[in-house]
Amino acid sequence: MDSVVLVGLLDSRGWLLLQERDEFAPVDPDLWSLVGGGVEAGETPAAAARRELSEETGIVCDTLVPLGSYELPCTVHGQDHVELFTARMPLAQAEVACHEGRQMIFVDPAAIADLDLTDTTRALFEIVLSHHQPRPVAPPES
Repeated sequence: MDSVVLVGLLDSRGWLLLQERDEFAPVDPDLWSLVGGGVEAGETPAAAARRELSEETGIVCDTLVPLGSYELPCTVHGQDHVELFTARMPLAQAEVACHEGRQMIFVDPAAIADLDLTDTTRALFEIVLSHHQPRPVAPPES
């Protein structure tokens, strides 16, 4: 089982950064995915998430929040151990580089489910979005 990290990065509008993978991707080519990749030997998941985000997008983020561990099926490896992270940053699309895949774009949450997503991204993107939703405030007790 491979160890993988994924990062759900939101901009100030609450739009999610997704990568359109190209035909050369070793796993899930031509599909849309959260940013991420494999954890290297001796690397913590948090360090891997920061590294993958920086390598793939040019974005440096030291405020990634862990959202849990998930065991999910993988078409190549059988099953992956996925560590999910998130952050919200006031970024403009022009600040995102695309160092891997066809493109990296912020996507309106209402349009995400209509994209041809990787199975892993489909299983996890709503966890990221729900983490950033405003929490209801309990009424004061009388």
